Amino acid sequence: MILDILKQQLELHKNRRPYALATVVEILGSSSAKPAAKALIDVSGHILVGWIGGGCAQSMVAKAALECFASGEPRVIEIDLNDEIFGAGMPCGGSMRVYVEPVLPKPLLWLMGHGRIVESLCELAQRLGFEVIINDPQAITDKFSSAYRVINDDSRYQQLQPQPGDFVVIATHHKGDYEALSRALHSEAFYIALVSSRKRAGLVLTRLGQEGFSETSLARVRAPAGLNLGAKLPEEIALSILSEMVMLRRGGLGQPLCQTASATD
Repeated sequence: MILDILKQQLELHKNRRPYALATVVEILGSSSAKPAAKALIDVSGHILVGWIGGGCAQSMVAKAALECFASGEPRVIEIDLNDEIFGAGMPCGGSMRVYVEPVLPKPLLWLMGHGRIVESLCELAQRLGFEVIINDPQAITDKFSSAYRVINDDSRYQQLQPQPGDFVVIATHHKGDYEALSRALHSEAFYIALVSSRKRAGLVLTRLGQEGFSETSLARVRAPAGLNLGAKLPEEIALSILSEMVMLRRGGLGQPLCQTASATD
């Protein structure tokens, strides 16, 4: 059973599918499950593999898993097994505690382009818990060996398909700004940023507006990308962009902690 669970977990991770891991941590009285019993639950509340008890336990664990998906936090639930059928129609007459932990895919960053800024973004983003997709005709796979995926056969950025919650940073040195931004704006990406000068960004956004994109849609583009850190070096520019991403993802203010009321004592 453990091997089946591990295999299923690897498959879910590979396909970036969220799931919850339920583990029986304590049993009082009788139960059809045993301590350390495990099960994997998908986002619909369906048990994919494993066993944590009969109908009563399964339904309550599935409900807890859905709540964990919504909150992103684990929890421990206590289940009264008096209603669970054990054997020939007899209630178990016990209780159990189950630890339910959501396992959510890491946030995904699409990096369109090449150069030292992109390389620094890839390195820093992975340290901050992002999975990274590199999409650029000049991308060298060996240089981005730790990236989730490297795309170098897509000069028109047709494979740029961000999902809701994804991050997109475009740094194509002007060569693919329009095409990449157009694709990104047709998606529900959480964050879209263009690494460019204000002048270049204005030209690209004007063209997109002429092509039919609304002002509301164009306002999604953060250009120039990043927070104003006074960055000069490629690594510093990458840091400013990641700082903006973290700020938006975590709901921060982008202000010095010493100037905010919520600063930790």
